[in-house]
Amino acid sequence: MSEEVSAPIPAASPTTPVRLGWRASLAEYGPPALLVLGLLLLWEGLVWYWAVPAWLLPSPSRIIATLVTSLPVLVEHTLATLTVTIPGFGLALVAGFGLGVALDASPLLRRAVYPLLVTSQTVPIVAIAPLLVVGFGFGLLPKVLVVALITFFPIVVNTIDGLQGADRDQRRLLEAMGANYWQLLRLLRLRAALPAIFTGIKVSITYSVIGAVLAEWIGASAGLGVYIARSLRAFRTDQVFVAALVTSLLTIALFTLVSLLERWVVFWKGER
Repeated sequence: MSEEVSAPIPAASPTTPVRLGWRASLAEYGPPALLVLGLLLLWEGLVWYWAVPAWLLPSPSRIIATLVTSLPVLVEHTLATLTVTIPGFGLALVAGFGLGVALDASPLLRRAVYPLLVTSQTVPIVAIAPLLVVGFGFGLLPKVLVVALITFFPIVVNTIDGLQGADRDQRRLLEAMGANYWQLLRLLRLRAALPAIFTGIKVSITYSVIGAVLAEWIGASAGLGVYIARSLRAFRTDQVFVAALVTSLLTIALFTLVSLLERWVVFWKGER
């Protein structure tokens, strides 16, 4: 009589990740969602109880209603803001990465320029922006430059720190094999610097939309900055809150896109 031999069921490894599905998502995102909902209900109740005028502090329900009714206009202004944000951030990315590599390649240049970069961040952008308008007019260029000036610094700093954080033993091995600076950059240092570079990019992308809105205050015919300025002059505080909400959502969307790109490019980062 033959005996059936069943294969042993492998025990779950303690290092095997356990997927809890919607329960894990609920445990992670449930508390902050409930907190936001509670604050909105409290806001709604206090505005109703004290009969706060809408021009002073609109209720969340009024803000949502304004968002729905103003959606076509908001889409037009949001697209105008994106036409400033994307080129400005692209310019900052190219200039910041190029300058970071140049400062890393030349210690003398780094000692001369790096303090000036830090000092440049102490100058308020509202003092520089009117000068850009005087020099370049009211077109797209001065607004793009404002966004670039606001966003390029984190990219430069993180590029330098990332390039200098490559493994020293691997670097010495490649140098012993006769590798020059550009070969080290291509084979070792750029790959090691990518996580830090993406950190700088994520910081910069959060500033880019705010920089575009600020640039539109200088002089523009469309954009979320123009929408906010017109709403303030008309005492439409609900529209100001709507513009702030759209700005936040646009920033979160761009940040998410950069995070997804980082996950695709720096695929080895999650292997630790």
